[in-house]
Amino acid sequence: MLGDFSDWPLGLPALRTAAPLAGGYICGTTRGRLTDGRDVVVKRCPYRVDVEAEGLQTLAHAGVPVPELLGVGRRVLVMRFVSGAPDWAGLGRAVAGMHRVIGPRFGWHRDNRAGRLIQHNGWCDDWPSFYAQRRIRPHLSDPAVPEALRRRLERACDGPLLALLRRHPPASLTHGDLWAGNVIDGRWLVDPAVSFVDRELEIAYMQMSRSLPAEFFEAYCEQWPFDDSYVERRPALRLSKLLVNVRHFGPERYVPRIETVLNGYGW
Repeated sequence: MLGDFSDWPLGLPALRTAAPLAGGYICGTTRGRLTDGRDVVVKRCPYRVDVEAEGLQTLAHAGVPVPELLGVGRRVLVMRFVSGAPDWAGLGRAVAGMHRVIGPRFGWHRDNRAGRLIQHNGWCDDWPSFYAQRRIRPHLSDPAVPEALRRRLERACDGPLLALLRRHPPASLTHGDLWAGNVIDGRWLVDPAVSFVDRELEIAYMQMSRSLPAEFFEAYCEQWPFDDSYVERRPALRLSKLLVNVRHFGPERYVPRIETVLNGYGW
């Protein structure tokens, strides 16, 4: 056997070959071949992976192309290896279809992961409250967030941020971390952090990364165009991801970007 098999999924054949794959900030991935001949990707994480497995299955049920999940250990995911020609337009349509899956409220039935952090998903009836309480405030006690910035964000969450956001948009099923680094060959999605939120949160992040091609967004908008007023809310909707990045990578690069957002709104 290759590597540590102490947490190998029960009933899954062993690896016959394995080689490390590049990328991955938190988890490690290898490409390998099982003894039954199937080509796989093995993802090993420092946390439980059942919530990620559930996310992949949820996306698949929503019609989103994801690699087939072959086995789940406590901290190990085994997926079928996929490779092929890009289909960015098809993926854009699939993501729009995913966003058409509407939940009962904003949130998810349990917390999941935002990288090494917990993503808080407690249910909420209105979108501004969910965004402020579940996507902004949980980050503000982290020492990486400067005190002056924390106070500004607290004041925003107390009023102006709530007033800016749409109160009752559709609670769309979202991937949660959708950028090119989590797209395989322009057609399959991986590494979900699913929840039901305003789809504009996902759109704002997809555009922030500037890594997805125009044909993806064109196909998406053919299925479900952006609201005309979305651009007014877009900077505020990027605050949550910027705070995640502050906590992962430090304040030097991302605190000035948060300050620019707050200054733009006069907060």
